[in-house]
Amino acid sequence: MKYRKFGKLGLNVSALGFGCMRLPVVDGESGKIDEPLATAMLRKAIDQGLNYVDTAWSYHLEHSEPFVGRVLKDGYREKVFLATKMPSWLVKSQEDLERLFTTQLERLRTDHFDFYLLHALNAGHWDNYLKVKVFDWAERKLSAGQIRHLGFSFHDRYEVFKQILNGYDNWDFCQLQYNYMDVNEQAGRRGLLEAAEKGLGVIVMEPLRGGKLAAQNPPVQVAEAFSQSQRDWTMAEWALQWLWNQPEISVVLSGMSAMEQVEQNLQFASRSGIGSLNADDLATISRVQQAWSGLAPVPCTSCEYCMPCPNGVQIPRIFKLYNESVMYDRQGRGRNAYRNDFKDDQRADMCVECGQCESLCPQNIPIIQRLKDAHAYLTGENA
Repeated sequence: MKYRKFGKLGLNVSALGFGCMRLPVVDGESGKIDEPLATAMLRKAIDQGLNYVDTAWSYHLEHSEPFVGRVLKDGYREKVFLATKMPSWLVKSQEDLERLFTTQLERLRTDHFDFYLLHALNAGHWDNYLKVKVFDWAERKLSAGQIRHLGFSFHDRYEVFKQILNGYDNWDFCQLQYNYMDVNEQAGRRGLLEAAEKGLGVIVMEPLRGGKLAAQNPPVQVAEAFSQSQRDWTMAEWALQWLWNQPEISVVLSGMSAMEQVEQNLQFASRSGIGSLNADDLATISRVQQAWSGLAPVPCTSCEYCMPCPNGVQIPRIFKLYNESVMYDRQGRGRNAYRNDFKDDQRADMCVECGQCESLCPQNIPIIQRLKDAHAYLTGENA
């Protein structure tokens, strides 16, 4: 196993971390972890030098934390840095913070957390945490030694990330969704660099974009882009090595669900290193990025020249969701997001075809027609 420095803390943390959100399950039910197999997987990884274990309140329908607590018996707790997260959506008061935290200590059979995160921060959760004075509570836990290092995980726009990053002076680390197709999404590479510049350890989640960057049968264009390299790497290794190549990254989390994945990822990590990719490798990743992007039906760059729409239609957001749903063959997930994340008066069917957006678009996109296409796809009307 290779080890990396963890920001300003100077700790040696394994390049590969074990994310306990996608453990093997029985009968396809998330709440029924296949405990014999998952135990063997996690302990094998630790025996091979992995020392960062990440879980959370909600994973596997709240069964992940108790499971991890059982696995880390027999001396395994002392071999790892243990991370879990405050379920932000359940917090209404400091009493909630205390109750939830105490429950997590009991579930994980420990008297402290090495790394503790405020989970899934976005603008709303951040505002709520400030109202309940979360840092007064957290600093008491830090002083008591029940939290060793405080950080946050993040899912929102870059501007919100910057506000949170600079909104508290004593962050030790952050956890970001980041991969070679998300360099400009959420916090993105800008956020990664700013966090590292402030001395934070940076943990990467979703390195394979929910498995899409490790597809067994990728689109022809993507396979062709990879085939031009001399490297005999799987798609998964390409994605992971691209991350480990970057000095700002401390740990890459993998949500492993099979023993084969554990064995492969341990091998990948053993040959990882900062600056290990050469110019040809980086050119390959660039070709792959272009190949994936070429699958998007709308060449929208989210410049927002078309905004605000006089009728309130969220044009760039709709195109972003449409593009990603098509690129990664996730129509079902796209439909759910369109239904739940957009107000009725923000959706594409509210377009009155005034044409103002088309006159402003630097990409000359036929926005009116593409909004119709997106709406049909995201409502299932194209089925």
